Amino acid sequence: MTTMVLTQKIVDNLICEAGRKKLTVFDKGCKNFVLEVSNTGRKSYYFRYQDTRGVTRQPKLSDANSITLKQARSLADSYRNKLSMGEDPLKQKAALKQVPTFAQFIDEQYLPFVKTYKASWSTDVSQLKNHLLPRFANRYMDQITRQDIVKMHYERKATGAAGSANRLLIMMRYIFNLAIRWGVAGIKTNPCAGVPLLEENNKMERYLSVEEGQRLYQAVCNSDNPMLKHIVSMLILTGARKREVLDAKWQDFDIERSTWRIPVTKSGKARHVPLSDGALTVLSSVPVNQYTPYVFANPATSKPFISIYRAWHTARKQAGLADVRMHDLRHSFASLLINSGRTLYEVQHILGHTQVKTTQRYAHLSQDTLLDAANAATRAMGAVMLPVVSPALTHISV
Repeated sequence: MTTMVLTQKIVDNLICEAGRKKLTVFDKGCKNFVLEVSNTGRKSYYFRYQDTRGVTRQPKLSDANSITLKQARSLADSYRNKLSMGEDPLKQKAALKQVPTFAQFIDEQYLPFVKTYKASWSTDVSQLKNHLLPRFANRYMDQITRQDIVKMHYERKATGAAGSANRLLIMMRYIFNLAIRWGVAGIKTNPCAGVPLLEENNKMERYLSVEEGQRLYQAVCNSDNPMLKHIVSMLILTGARKREVLDAKWQDFDIERSTWRIPVTKSGKARHVPLSDGALTVLSSVPVNQYTPYVFANPATSKPFISIYRAWHTARKQAGLADVRMHDLRHSFASLLINSGRTLYEVQHILGHTQVKTTQRYAHLSQDTLLDAANAATRAMGAVMLPVVSPALTHISV
């Protein structure tokens, strides 16, 4: 072990004596700074110190042929500053090695987790593959900043709808919340925090009137698909999602209690749907196929339909309702409940929404309902606040 004031020239010319494995030189010009020269001629800079338990540590700074002496001393100074602030440089270095890249976290933790409960996990895979992984795959999780998230959000908006951009933001927010919850190394805060969602004005709202519902029912009854009338009726009488109805099994229905237990939902949790008298009538009219446990099975395969789009599209066109989507039946169900005086709380739980703000989108009020609400003030006050209208003016339409 040798102590001296190192210069770049000394570093360049130092050699390890024959018969020794290495030469260790402490630099008088920089505390804790060490140069090691091996018998093979390799030269490396180290920072030697004692941790809080008195154990000698020596993390490597760099190879001498990669940086200058001045640069190496600067690294040693930064290590010493951290040490004086109570931070262990070696522990910090080890901690950084534990931080996963975005791709590693997705493959090793996120996707295995969401696949255990999320029915729509394939949608996550698509979003990741097409948008998030191309941008962040090789970035370490602690290197993704709020500025990166904002840039991603608005660049997606420039090439797509606000809803598409918001879905990416919501997914990234969830990913980082999970990382924080699971104590992933290096993740202390969520870079998505404080990034607002974009205003969405493209949400389609389509609700069936009673007359449209009658036309649609007549069309599905005339469909070549004998199960379509049962499926459509069940959708509009329960507000369930298409896949929930198509995959429904007889064992999920408790007829005596008028309850339908949907074991796997969009949120990944089971929910219970109350069955109205109309829904029970539909179930009683479905022909039972002894070869399958599924209620609305394809008669040709005894398995759930993969798709009923062709039959549905034909029926809605025949009914003059080509703009009506199957999911609009769920909208219409919610609208009918609201217009019948049911509360948002009740509708929220029937539809299985976790947040009431989601239900509010379906809370469409018909013009008649709004007019009736507005006229409530008139009915309450009677004629007290009404002006006296001259007989000569009674022909004017108000």
